[in-house]
Amino acid sequence: MLASLANAWKVPELRGKLIFTAVMIVIYRIGAAIPAPGIDVAALQNLINQGSAGVLGFLNLFSGGALSKFAIFALGIMPYITASIILQLLTMAFPALKELAREGEAGQQKITQYTRYLTVVLALAQSVGYTVLFRQQGAIPDLGPLKLYEIVITLTAGTTLLMFIGELISQRGIGNGISLLIFASIVSSLIPGIVKFRTLDIVTIVIFLAIGALVIAAIVLVQEGQRRIPIQYAKRQIGRRMTTGGSTYLPLSINMAGVIPVIFASSVLMILPTVAQLFPNESIQSLANGWLRPSGPLFMVLETIFIIGFTYFYTAVQFDPIERANDLKKYGGFIPGIRPGKPTAVYLDRVLTRLTLPGALFLAAIAVLPQILISALNIPFYFGGTSILIVVGVALQTMKQMESQLLMRHYEGFLK
Repeated sequence: MLASLANAWKVPELRGKLIFTAVMIVIYRIGAAIPAPGIDVAALQNLINQGSAGVLGFLNLFSGGALSKFAIFALGIMPYITASIILQLLTMAFPALKELAREGEAGQQKITQYTRYLTVVLALAQSVGYTVLFRQQGAIPDLGPLKLYEIVITLTAGTTLLMFIGELISQRGIGNGISLLIFASIVSSLIPGIVKFRTLDIVTIVIFLAIGALVIAAIVLVQEGQRRIPIQYAKRQIGRRMTTGGSTYLPLSINMAGVIPVIFASSVLMILPTVAQLFPNESIQSLANGWLRPSGPLFMVLETIFIIGFTYFYTAVQFDPIERANDLKKYGGFIPGIRPGKPTAVYLDRVLTRLTLPGALFLAAIAVLPQILISALNIPFYFGGTSILIVVGVALQTMKQMESQLLMRHYEGFLK
């Protein structure tokens, strides 16, 4: 591993990407520590700590602690993720957007532009919501309209800048920028959480660490697992040259969607309790802090359903059996025992559907079961299965990208 890191540092292009990614993450963490103007940080941190297992604690985790300071980046990258979900759903529902998505790079750029506009709108609405909520709770003093407007604009601009940083990392750095920002947020909250372990007995700590190691091993096993569909290519005449037939395979991952369904499900489920926090009604507040809290029963049931649904949805977006079958037929490839064309598409769809089910159930189990364990053992901070899935998944994806860069230059990769 150390030798691979040394090799990566020797490649000028890869070194530049690593440095650029690190600088962008440092800028993000600096912005997460600068509070918005006019905020009583001590009162706000008290409010967040009191509900550390509730929705505010969960949102604070995904913002890397920025919410507890009401910092410039307090909203995190969640408005952008929510906007992406909405645009993807609209693309499936509206023919005009679907045609736009099929136009290639120009169409994708247009959809990306719509996502940016929607991100700003959602960030503005969320900024107003948080400002109203924390003003009701006494964390924001009774300021004038201009000062409140300044807070709202600061938070909205912070999310817009964060969206820009994420896109820059994707273009000029290593890995998916948005995923890396979430990764940095969760990891930055890990060290303060570990300090709180001092309040637990040694037996609970050992049990928690052992289960955590098993969960990480299972995530790596499933994320790397795949079914290889054999592909045979017939001999073809191309101009004056006769190509030789050969055999290869089509890899279908058990979890083709990666950690995206978990991030999507968390973003969608945070909408209901966040909105519920804005209402002064006691019954709504008890619902938000009870059944709809991240460790509540209703939240976990809904999270399971959303993760399974988003896994199938995102897999369908990534892999089109009809398109893949047509490509195989075009280049003279076929699956042994399956006729080219529509039968191949039906076969691939059936295999992918059966393969996605255990992957979706695994994602849901890993996201939900550690939450039950945390409640049972009374762990003093929120770092559940969702966080572990995102951290391990993003780390694996980033290492794969670095490995491909190294292999292009004849170096050994990270993954042996």
